[in-house]
Amino acid sequence: MTLADTDVLAAVTRFGAAFDRHDLDGVMAAMTADCVFESTAPPDGGRHEGRNAVRAAWAEFFASSGAATFETEEQIVCGDRVIARWRYAWDDGHVRGVDVYRVRDGLVAEKLSYVKG
Repeated sequence: MTLADTDVLAAVTRFGAAFDRHDLDGVMAAMTADCVFESTAPPDGGRHEGRNAVRAAWAEFFASSGAATFETEEQIVCGDRVIARWRYAWDDGHVRGVDVYRVRDGLVAEKLSYVKG
């Protein structure tokens, strides 16, 4: 892994640590001002653009997710992108999915989420 790859992965790791804590301020501090988040909401996901829209989407997600957990199963770095396979589990079930992150200047610029099902 190159130094650039390490920096890209570190940005996603910072984001992920804040996300796991449901730390809304930490999540937003790990994202660019012009960030984009595409959720897995059926049928085609929802697109949230810009700091205010993304913050509102995360706030809603954290409020509704309770004790649910994400487990990262694999991460692949490819230039300014990280592909992460994950498992999201709650009391009586789980889903698996993939996030495609784009990193710019040490911050997450995009998080595009896809789920099996």
